[in-house]
Amino acid sequence: MSEYWVGYLSLIFKGAVVTVEITLMGCALALVMAFVAGLGRLSSVRPVRWLATAYIEFFRGTSIFVQLFWAYFVLPLLGVPLSPLQAAVLALGLNVGAYAAEVVRGAIVAVPKPQYEACTALNLTRFQELRHVIVPQAFVMMLPTFGNNAIELLKGTAVVSLISLADMTFQAQVVRVQTGSTAMPFFTILVLYYLMSSVIGYAMRRLEDRVTRGLDMTRN
Repeated sequence: MSEYWVGYLSLIFKGAVVTVEITLMGCALALVMAFVAGLGRLSSVRPVRWLATAYIEFFRGTSIFVQLFWAYFVLPLLGVPLSPLQAAVLALGLNVGAYAAEVVRGAIVAVPKPQYEACTALNLTRFQELRHVIVPQAFVMMLPTFGNNAIELLKGTAVVSLISLADMTFQAQVVRVQTGSTAMPFFTILVLYYLMSSVIGYAMRRLEDRVTRGLDMTRN
C-alpha cells in the first residue's frame, strides 16, 4: 500500500518541479516588466508613458484566466505558437509584472525630494541619477511587496493546469481521478504550496536585510 501511494506522490513531486520552474521564470519576466513599465509611467515622453499605462491597466483589469487562454489558444492563431510552459510564463509574468510596476513607480516617487535635488546639484544625468541614487534607495522599499508578488505568482501557477501543463495542481487532479481520494493529493499540494511560499518569504527577508545593511554602510 505504501508503494502504491509513493508512486502517486512522485507524480505530485514532478509537478512541484514544474511549478518551481514556472515561478522562477515568471518572476524573472515580472521583474523586468515591473521596471520597464514602472519607469515608463514616470517617463517625460508621452507615448512611452501611455504605453506603460495601457499595459498596466490592461493586465490589472482583466482576468488571469482569460490572459492565459489568450496566450495559449489565441496567439497561435496570430502566428505566435507557444508551448504550455511558454504560455504560462508569459501570462503569469505579464500579469504580476503589471502589479509590480506600480510598486516600482510608487517607491521611486517616495524617495525624498532632497535626493533628487542632490543629483541635480551634482549634474548627474537621468540615467546616473536613477542607477546610483534613486533606484538603490527605492529598491529597499520595493522588496517586501515584491516578495508578496512572487508568492501571488506561485499561487497563480495553479491556473496553468487548465491548459494541461503538468504542475502540482494538474498532477493532484490526476491522482484524485485515479485513486478516488481527494484529501491525500490536495493536502499534499497544500503543504507544498505553503513550504514554497515560506521559502520565498524567507529569501526575500534575507535579501531585504542584506540590501538594507549595505545601504546603511554606504550612508555611514
